[in-house]
Amino acid sequence: MIERAGFGRTGHVSSRVIFGAAAIGRMRQERVDELLPALLEFGVNHLDTAASYGDSELRLAPWLATRRAEFFLATKTGDRRGDDARASLERSLSRLGVDQVDLVQLHNLVEEDEWAEAHGPGGAVAALARARDEGLCRFIGVTGHGLRIARMHLRSLERFDFDSVLLPYSWLLLQDPAYRADVEQLLAICDGRGVAVQTIKAVARRRWADDEQPHHSWYEPLTDADAIGRAVRFVLAQPGRFLNTSSDARLLRTILSAADAAGGGGAPSDAELAADAAAFAMHPLFDGSELERI
Repeated sequence: MIERAGFGRTGHVSSRVIFGAAAIGRMRQERVDELLPALLEFGVNHLDTAASYGDSELRLAPWLATRRAEFFLATKTGDRRGDDARASLERSLSRLGVDQVDLVQLHNLVEEDEWAEAHGPGGAVAALARARDEGLCRFIGVTGHGLRIARMHLRSLERFDFDSVLLPYSWLLLQDPAYRADVEQLLAICDGRGVAVQTIKAVARRRWADDEQPHHSWYEPLTDADAIGRAVRFVLAQPGRFLNTSSDARLLRTILSAADAAGGGGAPSDAELAADAAAFAMHPLFDGSELERI
């Protein structure tokens, strides 16, 4: 079974691998019903979806109808105005078939104008805080992508006491000295305040170089099981970090198996990870020039 840890200060003991439900946004319900039992097999008890993930919330609803109490349930809104964020949350509750989510997250909050609107009067942050007080959600988080997001999360935590953050985290991305410095500063603050840290893009290989093969995620993931295992171990070797699974559902069992095998083991060496980067022609997804997608 995959190791569990306290999800920040929420009081929930979550599997250190979180199911990234973007993977099921374009699936038929029958395929989703075949996929999700793997979560029970490996002890995954934390689901992460979003209003913008296609039909993901709808696909989770039948599963939640009989298993709601077994999972920490998170969704996201990309809206920045308060009224819109509230409406988004209410719509997510309806689509999921639940009265409350455990965590609602402001999705990809990084652009300056959007950040100011969300944190300002009539913005999404205040609206979600009211929704929390009314019992529609229990906790509030913030997510994002790209090389600016760790720095923006630091700013967000100065303005509001978020319960969780989510950001890209992999050996390759941390070879960027500026990003690594921002991440280390963010992690120190999160650890000090009990803010849960979720990571994404652990098994990313690079942006797609061609359109000849089917794309099940916006980036090209690793597919070699040993390399995936080392990428997963790199994240899970960091105490208290959580890894979100890939939006390519074909990799779900490989990632879960790698996390199960990782146990309390240590991180792979820099030499091993550098060798993977060379062998699989890996390139960072983000270069600071754009913020990339979902």
